[in-house]
Amino acid sequence: MASNSLNNNKESSSSWTSMQNKQFEKALALYDKDTPDRWKNIAKVVGDKSAEEVKKHYEVLLEDLRRIESGSVPIPNYKSTASSNNIIDEENRLLKYLNQKL
Repeated sequence: MASNSLNNNKESSSSWTSMQNKQFEKALALYDKDTPDRWKNIAKVVGDKSAEEVKKHYEVLLEDLRRIESGSVPIPNYKSTASSNNIIDEENRLLKYLNQKL
């Protein structure tokens, strides 16, 4: 089942704080795929991560996205509230951004 792969990915990314993930997202927008030393620059923004760890985190994120888009992982049916709508909007924005990078 695909969730096993996602669980493994979660384990490898569990040492990332929510702040580091937010900094990672912002740095991805700042340093695109054509930026020299992209992973090194993103690692500096994130802090306490190597360029290799940052690149691996990105690869895991892309793999999760591919699995979700292929239908291997069901998207949860969230109850609609004002705060969950904001979360869904943010997720959609990130998915759109990542799709542009593929």
